[in-house]
Amino acid sequence: MTQVLAARAGKITPEMEAVAERECMDVNVIREGVASGRIVIPRNVNRREFNYCGIGQGLRIKVNALIGTSSNREDLSMEERKLAFVEEAGCDALMDLSTGGNIDGMRRLSLEKANIAVGSVPIYQAAIEAIEQRGSIVAMTAEDMFETIEKQAADGVDFMAIHSAYNFDVLKRLQGSGRVTDVVSRGGSFLTAWMLHNNKENPLYEQFDRLLEILKKYDVTLSLGDAIRPGSTADSLDAAQVQGLIVAGELVARTQAAGVQIMVEGPGHVPMHHVEATIQLQKRLCNGAPYFILGTLSTDVAPGYDHITSAIGGAIAGAAGADFLCYVTPAEHLGLPTEEDVKEGVIAARIAAHAADLARGNKHAWEQDMQMARARVALDIDGQIVASVDPEKTKSALATGDDHQCAVCGPDCAAQVAAKYYGIA
Repeated sequence: MTQVLAARAGKITPEMEAVAERECMDVNVIREGVASGRIVIPRNVNRREFNYCGIGQGLRIKVNALIGTSSNREDLSMEERKLAFVEEAGCDALMDLSTGGNIDGMRRLSLEKANIAVGSVPIYQAAIEAIEQRGSIVAMTAEDMFETIEKQAADGVDFMAIHSAYNFDVLKRLQGSGRVTDVVSRGGSFLTAWMLHNNKENPLYEQFDRLLEILKKYDVTLSLGDAIRPGSTADSLDAAQVQGLIVAGELVARTQAAGVQIMVEGPGHVPMHHVEATIQLQKRLCNGAPYFILGTLSTDVAPGYDHITSAIGGAIAGAAGADFLCYVTPAEHLGLPTEEDVKEGVIAARIAAHAADLARGNKHAWEQDMQMARARVALDIDGQIVASVDPEKTKSALATGDDHQCAVCGPDCAAQVAAKYYGIA
């Protein structure tokens, strides 16, 4: 029985109890959210126990990280170090986006080592193996796609990005939209080439009921991939994106009716004044399903700093109702991320999520900010370290001596000078 079906039957699962405890909420609120489809708890029935997270309405905004090998870089030890760091830094989930090397080995390593939810994008493996076995992505078959999905589900993957909300209607709309960047989704590009070459409908859309059967069997959460997300601010909220959201809404309804958990992936490059409308449109069309934001990147002109552009957009998106932020690293648009890039991306996304949680009135976020403010006034270095989003960096910067003086103010700390006359220092 899936989490959804259990919730609708009035049953409280261990996963719901764990999420309720982490969120400090009544477990029945969690159960009702899962039953309605407004909360998901990614957890494959074949996974061992781990730190479950709830994603969706009324919950703390969650952060996702990306790891994985490629044909140009297959260093499992590096990816394992990245995995350890993203957990230590407070990420709630990670996705293995491997497109080369030992893809099965990398996925199984992630599932073995991670103590958080693990996601994947099965079309990557299906496409790469089609190249290796038949010489081309367009030689991939529908069976290849579904066999890969089944294999990864059987391994224990908790959530999968699957680009089912992409069909010929959306593709034709895209062709007539006058887009600047066309298709920037890797999965979307694979499917575009396949559909046009073979003149066949996307099997992941056409055989959607078959997909749901597999996901339901393992209670895999469907992360409905955004095959045509805008790859530039100029393309935000164009006709193709809206058409894709309409199809996504139809598939969300079918998925929820089938008792399968689903969240919807979203853009992409979005100027700040489009963010709120984008979130509202998704929530309205997709019955309040959790929104998994890939960014959002607020400008196109900052290569090397896209962890910042995405943090700006992600904070606004979170405040407007997005539920799950996928980090973006400084290497976005430039190359494969290093371990340091991963760290920068994780911290930027966590800052964005925390800022959005403040805007949404999350009491734990406000308590953390209050702890930091009080620790600063009290010159409590340890308190500042504990309350910070990056304790190691804070510790390194503040540990300047035994007197616990700020390196900027020294003995004339502004907060201390004022506090002395108010009688609170």
